[in-house]
Amino acid sequence: MTTGSEAALWWRGHRGDLPRAGRWTEIGEESFRENEHRITGLHRLPGQVPDWAEDLFRVARAAFIADKYTRRNDARDRWTRSIRLSVPVAAYERWQSAGAGLAALLQLVTADLWSVEFRPLVGHHVQEAMPDSGDEHAGEVALFSGGLDSLSWAAVRAQANPSIPMLLVMFGEGNKLAGLQRRVYESVNRLPGARPLMLLEMSQTPHGDGSGRRLESSSRTRGLLYVAGAVRAAAAHGVDTVHVPENGQLSLNPPLTPARSAACSTRSVHPLTLARLNALMGAVASPRRAVQVVNPWERMTKGEVCKAGSDAGLSPADLEATLSCGKSPTKWCGGPPNCGVCFPCLVRRSGMLHAHGADGTAYQDEPWATGISVERRRNWRALQQWLLGPYTLGDVLTDTPLPPDIDPVAAFDLVMRGRGELVRLLAMADEDAAAVA
Repeated sequence: MTTGSEAALWWRGHRGDLPRAGRWTEIGEESFRENEHRITGLHRLPGQVPDWAEDLFRVARAAFIADKYTRRNDARDRWTRSIRLSVPVAAYERWQSAGAGLAALLQLVTADLWSVEFRPLVGHHVQEAMPDSGDEHAGEVALFSGGLDSLSWAAVRAQANPSIPMLLVMFGEGNKLAGLQRRVYESVNRLPGARPLMLLEMSQTPHGDGSGRRLESSSRTRGLLYVAGAVRAAAAHGVDTVHVPENGQLSLNPPLTPARSAACSTRSVHPLTLARLNALMGAVASPRRAVQVVNPWERMTKGEVCKAGSDAGLSPADLEATLSCGKSPTKWCGGPPNCGVCFPCLVRRSGMLHAHGADGTAYQDEPWATGISVERRRNWRALQQWLLGPYTLGDVLTDTPLPPDIDPVAAFDLVMRGRGELVRLLAMADEDAAAVA
């Protein structure tokens, strides 16, 4: 990838669609390790994907590759990048008018400066869906990561509308985690009285960019790619809502320190992100075929989500088998799925403690253990300082704005309930340390 003041990436269309003069890096289907059959999952869709949804998925894939190929270390402040992206789309006129909305969405998610231009998708050929024998239309669609929140939502909905199938869209996280995701899925499938479940497995693993350098380690556009894949599947099934389950505590994701403000903390399911995504889809889709993305756990803490999963029939062992980690050791060294020390793992610990009074999850490390490195203890120390300081309604509003339909007072109350769960985690850690001493 050529470094400089602006990275320019051109998603290839069909043959003959070559970059104009300028410093463009060509990207496309070959930028992913998996073949298109594995990525798109068309063989598991019961109907044709509308142009706008196919466009959205292509745009999300292009943004994801641009995100991975443009390294933050090359930026002047080692974070904020300037990225120019060119993508071919079938619904060209609609995307032309929606370009500013897409750039604003990407800037919100990544904290970078984006310039997105569109080209007509020349030689457009619609690949027909080729459904497997026996596949039928789903009545409900949800993103399914193998995490605790998505498992709890799937369990809650598995016993609703027993005759209408539910589609769970799962993106692969590498071969080492595929088995875990499958086992988590089966814990829903075996619930008594569960409705018919359908699983659409997709994947996304970027190739290197040919420079020999490691790709960018942050991946703020990954969530957008996953949601776009689920929207695409929902559109093919004729479903108008996609559920993206994430506890409201982490969807707001209040920064523990000033250095983690805005997109330095993940904003993939923040209410403003979903509002901008829904506005974008409303602009590019035909009115009768638009899809809305909804976070069903928007008003619940991690502990409340754990409790909902338990009430739906999941055992503590089912919940403990899930993946919550931001940097899972399993991906890199074959260790436990959850590191135990990143912020999502700390929130997970507090949620399990709230719901069950204990957490039997096997973690790689205990952040309060003696002998753990300063780096591994970093999130624990930041959490302690955050809980010692005041938190006000103003703090909810100043990091990332809320959309008009979100009540700031309710959001503040949600964060305070989550803080209460985290305080109990700190108290448990202090008791453990006293017992060891």
